[in-house]
Amino acid sequence: MKFPVAISAVVLGLTSSASAFAPSRLGVRNASPVSTSALNAVSKKDSYTVTLLPGDGIGPEITEATKSVLEALTARCGFTIELKEALIGGAAIDAKNDPFPDESLEQCRSSDSVLLACIGGYKWDNNPRELRPETGLLKMRKEMGLFANLRPAKVLDQLIDASTLKREIVEGVDVMCVRELTGDVYFGTPKGIEERNGERVGYNNMIYSEHEIDRIARVAGDVASKRGGKLCSVDKANVLDVSQLWREVVTGVIEEEFPEVELSHMYVDNAAMQLIRWPKQFDTIVCGNIFGDILSDEASMLVGSLGMLPSASLGEEGPGVFEPCHGSAPDIAGEDKANPLAMILSAAMMLKYDLDRPEESLILEKAVEAALDEKLRTPDIKQEGDGCKEVGCVEMGKAVAEIVSKIDVP
Repeated sequence: MKFPVAISAVVLGLTSSASAFAPSRLGVRNASPVSTSALNAVSKKDSYTVTLLPGDGIGPEITEATKSVLEALTARCGFTIELKEALIGGAAIDAKNDPFPDESLEQCRSSDSVLLACIGGYKWDNNPRELRPETGLLKMRKEMGLFANLRPAKVLDQLIDASTLKREIVEGVDVMCVRELTGDVYFGTPKGIEERNGERVGYNNMIYSEHEIDRIARVAGDVASKRGGKLCSVDKANVLDVSQLWREVVTGVIEEEFPEVELSHMYVDNAAMQLIRWPKQFDTIVCGNIFGDILSDEASMLVGSLGMLPSASLGEEGPGVFEPCHGSAPDIAGEDKANPLAMILSAAMMLKYDLDRPEESLILEKAVEAALDEKLRTPDIKQEGDGCKEVGCVEMGKAVAEIVSKIDVP
């Protein structure tokens, strides 16, 4: 398994004693002795191929901004990334009548990593299920084996007043949501809509096998052990049989393999409330697919804008997919109002997880913070009376790229 599962303190808030590339007890792809490179999809090299999936809405705009930042980084650091675009989502439906064509899948599989912008839009909302942008995203996750989604929600000092919650509630918040991504009700069968007793009935199957729970519990245990040492498993075991199995398996894995991690359990309805009431009680959260989908979005908004948050979707082998947490925002597409910082930070995660470039990853993270220190704000994070300059997507991308070229990173 390729998980270093240790992102820098800037993005994920590791404890100061944690090594960013400490060997994962989850194992590595090769049987050779553990090394930094063994923990990534590819070993460090001078040239990489990365598939870019601009997608829909603001996707092409934030992709262009991120490309300019990566160009500045590679020029500074003396390596190359060949960026090859492919289709997904609505753009793929329009061009190929398929939300994730086979040629896009094969290109992703053959790349060193994949960087996705966002998908979806009003244009395709009424399409049949097989021609919806989200169907392409689900296909990509399933076909590439991307079972673990890591979403950090760390409140940055520069943006603490952008949150809709009080300062004393969100100051110091640093939560990691580990979401299982390829099981649960989104993928369970049987499913469908049919007629019964003279009326239509829709149904889905909320299902998990033991091995699916086991592997995501190991990821979560590893993440928690490298952060604050606390893991909260979220379920609905008081009602759902599948959650009873979830709780049993998670408890067994953590008690046997991560005894240093403090494990707690919480029902999903209570967890949704507690994330707003007192989010600082959480360090690492592990959830099934549908609960994680909801709670990770809720946790993301603690920081004030989804436009600031990256994510990583990883499998047991092969390239990962790195994408911002936000959607395609079709209402502002083409207006130069999008925030590219989450995609830039997703590129930073890609450099660390898949390309074995932790130092270069840190440069991107520090450059984003420096741009915020220079009081540059896109509309989503601009506050009235904050003394900051409102900039568009293009200007923010250029600013980060310029900082990347000159920033001094220890």
